[in-house]
Amino acid sequence: MRLIYIHQYFRTPDQGGAVRSFYLAKGLVEAGIAVDMISTHGQPGYDQRWIDGIRVHYLPVDYDQKFGFLKRIWAFWKFVVEARKLLKKLPRPDLLYITSTPLTTGLIGIWAKKRMALPYIFEVRDLWPEAPIQVGAIRNPIIKKLLYSLEKRIYDQSLSLVALSPGIASHLQHISPSREVALIPNFSDLSVFFPKVRDQRLADQIGLEAAFTITYTGALGQVNAVEELLDLAEMAQKRAKNWNFLIMGSGSHEEKLKKISHAKRLKNVRFIPFAAKEKVNEILSISDLAWVSFAHLPVLKTNSPNKFFDALAAGKPILVNHKGWVYDLVKTHELGISCLPGKMEAAFSKLEYLEQNRSELDRLGNNSRKLAETYFSKEIALGRLLEVIDPKPKTTQVDEVDIRTA
Repeated sequence: MRLIYIHQYFRTPDQGGAVRSFYLAKGLVEAGIAVDMISTHGQPGYDQRWIDGIRVHYLPVDYDQKFGFLKRIWAFWKFVVEARKLLKKLPRPDLLYITSTPLTTGLIGIWAKKRMALPYIFEVRDLWPEAPIQVGAIRNPIIKKLLYSLEKRIYDQSLSLVALSPGIASHLQHISPSREVALIPNFSDLSVFFPKVRDQRLADQIGLEAAFTITYTGALGQVNAVEELLDLAEMAQKRAKNWNFLIMGSGSHEEKLKKISHAKRLKNVRFIPFAAKEKVNEILSISDLAWVSFAHLPVLKTNSPNKFFDALAAGKPILVNHKGWVYDLVKTHELGISCLPGKMEAAFSKLEYLEQNRSELDRLGNNSRKLAETYFSKEIALGRLLEVIDPKPKTTQVDEVDIRTA
């Protein structure tokens, strides 16, 4: 079987960031499927590389999360145009596997189905256009209507759909009830992320004098609500708590967050540059809790954030700021605590308790690792994907109800 995997932001573990597509594509190759990956790089001209059996085609389309709205739209459209050109030149596949975001990648599938009679499976990572509309990036009613229409068309034309969270799956079933929807959440890389003894040398390098540390690793964008972690850091500093707050990542709000930290004169906050996954695990090794946050918009309750699954694999308790699927998992499986709007005092008291009760922190962390191993390994995700691509009697014995609650 030959498959073309389309992901505008394909990344490898050495590059860091969201590496779901790398592991799924690698697993497909190991299962005997020939995989071409169509992606982009910010360099001039086309490039091709073999990466762990995946033939990766890099198209010359520049993109950065710091781009303004119009510049992002141009990058999205340019990728659609360049990917269409490349599809005509590649050996004909049996199937396209197309992942969002952006939603515009679905235009490639619609075009390929009409012009080349190629079926496509569409994977939905985030709900577009609902997310930018709720954030306020898209306000024109005509554009909204057009985008909702495009969303439905992309779903309806697909062979089937893949959702990364129960909330996304419910949305897809509502918009396109005739399509089959498979739930394949983001997953924990249990070999790269694992419980690790505190690296005191690294802690000394960063300048951590205290042991109790709360860490955020991930994108620093408008919807990530890392400002709320700074509010917690300010409360800790005012109450003379000897706590540390680490922020590791990059994004459009990075400078804004640094300015807020400077304005609040936060001596307990340190910003660490974005890095590869192994470095993230090292930072988590000197952390007591992992902060998982999003802005308080309904659509963001459906997210399936990589940083959450990385923290699970690393065996870290979770500190979550919003209700949704992640909150439900944290509550059901006793993975950590919540720090919801208007309830920071209660969260602060729980953090004080955890600071003094290391055995409870260990228990929560052990629950995190156990959940990652039981439900969210990349092997389980790959098994589910293989069933979607080539439906046969099920081999992966994982109860979907458990994943939903989980």
